[in-house]
Amino acid sequence: MTNIQYINTPEQLAALCEHIKKAPWLALDTEFLREKTYYSKFCLLQIATPEWVACVDPIALPDLSTLFEVIYNPAIVKVFHSCHQDLEIFYQMTGKVPGPIFDTQVAAPLLGYQDNPGYAMLVSSLLNINLNKAHTRADWSKRPLSEEEIQYAADDVIYLCQIYQIMLQKLAALGRADWLKQDFKELENPNTYQVSPERAWLKIRGKNKLTGKQLSIVQVLAEWRETTAQVENRPKTWLLRDELIFDMAKQQPETVTDLVNIRGINERTVHRYGKSLCELIAVAKNNEPIPLKEKERSIKKNQQHEAILDILTALVRIRAEENSLNPTILASRKDLEVLLLNDEDDCPLLHGWRYSMAGKELVGLLKGELLFGIQADKLTVIERQ
Repeated sequence: MTNIQYINTPEQLAALCEHIKKAPWLALDTEFLREKTYYSKFCLLQIATPEWVACVDPIALPDLSTLFEVIYNPAIVKVFHSCHQDLEIFYQMTGKVPGPIFDTQVAAPLLGYQDNPGYAMLVSSLLNINLNKAHTRADWSKRPLSEEEIQYAADDVIYLCQIYQIMLQKLAALGRADWLKQDFKELENPNTYQVSPERAWLKIRGKNKLTGKQLSIVQVLAEWRETTAQVENRPKTWLLRDELIFDMAKQQPETVTDLVNIRGINERTVHRYGKSLCELIAVAKNNEPIPLKEKERSIKKNQQHEAILDILTALVRIRAEENSLNPTILASRKDLEVLLLNDEDDCPLLHGWRYSMAGKELVGLLKGELLFGIQADKLTVIERQ
């Protein structure tokens, strides 16, 4: 069994930093709680190389600046699995994102795995080890942590070290070592982890079905909910769920009594914020909404759309076959629908290796800049003259 260092004193932390400061890469993971807060409560940081593993206690050590100096060293690759929430914690604490990044979940599809595979699945597939799931719902804020909990947490980086090295070898053997550079670079963008309340409405599903007063109310209420949740550090769904925002936009309550009559609204929310919410709705009804982009509007597919999707699918199949990939890994039909009908920025085909392999040509076809042709019994893509 790997010897796990539990770091909870300044002296231990200083020794750890001295030990890891010249490592070429570090496997990292975090344990946190977020059930009752808006921001994650940072409870444990796991760090490993092939030779050793440490669990750092940020509750006992509120000042981690010396450790962050090492982690933020651009000469050290930071290896994660599904890094978004981990990097969000680093961003909240320092206002910066460490780089460069390698994310095994992002890399896995290039090795034939499904999109967004779980860590346990990769450990089982690559290492033939079944992880213990006994502490999946552990309270990581309590102290002391048991030996079993520490081992469980450490396993998330112990095996990550092994997976990373195997993946690097496989990617190099396939000539795909550089394909993920853009994907990983995007993970280092601080804007990814910064939530702007005025843009919160963009994440609410179904917004494309609203217009006029209803859309304006949704926009105002979504901004209020995000701001209030941040200030009070409470889950935003404890204030208003998305479906309640929609019901309020449709019913447009003018008084607290009207608000109470909306099904499912929390009495505490009405008591604390009812008057303010009615005032916000009254103002929103008289404001012009932020307009939806054309791509954000609800568009019903017709036969022409289906025919275009068939053409786009053909290109995906050709490029996937050329690169020995399952076509659904490159792009599902749903991905192509998003590219054709919805907000293009959310489409994975416009980012990273997928854009290089097929996305750029797909956009060219949709813009009429490229055409399909047949040469020597093969479909080819040609530039429009």
